[in-house]
Amino acid sequence: MPEGHEGTCPLTQQQLMERYFMEYRAQILSIAAFLDRMDRASAQDIGDDFRYDAFLKALQVLSSDERDRTLAIQMILSDPRVDLLDERDQQHAEGASPHKGEKVNQ
Repeated sequence: MPEGHEGTCPLTQQQLMERYFMEYRAQILSIAAFLDRMDRASAQDIGDDFRYDAFLKALQVLSSDERDRTLAIQMILSDPRVDLLDERDQQHAEGASPHKGEKVNQ
């Protein structure tokens, strides 16, 4: 367990496993199915799609021993820009940022 996080959840690891294992098992299988569909797609045309790149990077963080994985993955799947746009560039969110390496203004 990462240092500094001991005892911050009121449930024990065993209680967490009993309560949530089946739910998260299903979510992992869903992710695996998505990746399998990507592998079997009729055209391998994903190229350098920033969303897929972010998805794969998030999976690497998920399986790492990195502390605060939730925050790290949230940042991978977020647009780091905080500057205001002159006009709205689209109606919906992308779920990841195409702006790799841009500085975040804070």
